[in-house]
Amino acid sequence: MKRIVLTGGGTAGHVTPNMALIPELTKAGYDIHYIGSYEGIEQKLIEEIGIPYHGISSGKLRRYFDLKNFTDPFRVIKGCHEANLLLKALKPDVVFSKGGFVSVPVVLAAKRRHVPCIIHESDMTPGLANKIAIPSATKVCCNFPETIEHLPEGKAVLTGSPIREELFQGDKSEALKSLGFKKDKPTLMVIGGSLGSVAINTAVRNNLDELLKNYQIIHCCGKDHLDKKLEGKKGYKQFEYVKKELASYLALADVVISRAGANAICELLALRKPNILIPLSAAASRGDQILNAASFEKSGYSKVIQEEKLTDKALVNAVSEVYTNRASYINAMNTSELANPIETIMGLIKEVSK
Repeated sequence: MKRIVLTGGGTAGHVTPNMALIPELTKAGYDIHYIGSYEGIEQKLIEEIGIPYHGISSGKLRRYFDLKNFTDPFRVIKGCHEANLLLKALKPDVVFSKGGFVSVPVVLAAKRRHVPCIIHESDMTPGLANKIAIPSATKVCCNFPETIEHLPEGKAVLTGSPIREELFQGDKSEALKSLGFKKDKPTLMVIGGSLGSVAINTAVRNNLDELLKNYQIIHCCGKDHLDKKLEGKKGYKQFEYVKKELASYLALADVVISRAGANAICELLALRKPNILIPLSAAASRGDQILNAASFEKSGYSKVIQEEKLTDKALVNAVSEVYTNRASYINAMNTSELANPIETIMGLIKEVSK
């Protein structure tokens, strides 16, 4: 039996693609272990599906001033030592990394122990964690053709992002029943990411009464972002984070408002969901979501509103426009020629683990 170590964490986007691979890895007979941080969202998500989980120390490498910049390098050094000991004990045949800063010590330890490693880069250009890790990788998977020019020659493979099979098994009637929504009224779903988006939450709630005239709203607002004043409001349901019911809620949604993280938008594309993307601003990020959103808008899959231009009027008009023209967005997504990401990545895993 071959053994694989999966790693990645910090946000759900660094975990769910790994989770999408697990059923196929199990079918192929791999013994699966997961290495993540002690405190990240990945531990809860992975332990819930019964995969052995190993925690290591993790620190974030920031591009801006923060007092933690003085202590986190020591956490990273500690994490490298812990990852090295874990790989020595586990003796995996291959490591698959989905990114996030917790993955860096694992990838570096894999190179040190001569274990082949595959990295998946979701965004248009590699993030800082993956930039550090890529020289130690055997292969680098990516979602966008434009990404290949940013990767070492011979390592890059265009795969797309693994999509969890359960997302395709949503039940609209189950969603209507659990939410108490009407069958004959369109549903708008708002997803600000696992950590939530203050900008999106505020814009939606500022226009809630106007939006509720025409739509029912499922609002995934992120941890600690529930608004108690809105509990019980007719046609509006808010959640910190949706897991088990996500597939059914997405099946019910006619239009989705989302950040533009690569995994999230690849899921919307796979599900053929007309969407409005509000990428994280360049002031608060390295601009990867802006590039992701621009690529999807150019392909006709999405309507984009830059966060700096997220006014009340812009949001309401965008929802109306996308809902009215939803058929054209779906037609554009139907023409997408993305390869089967799970099948392609499984082929790479089998190849490098020989």
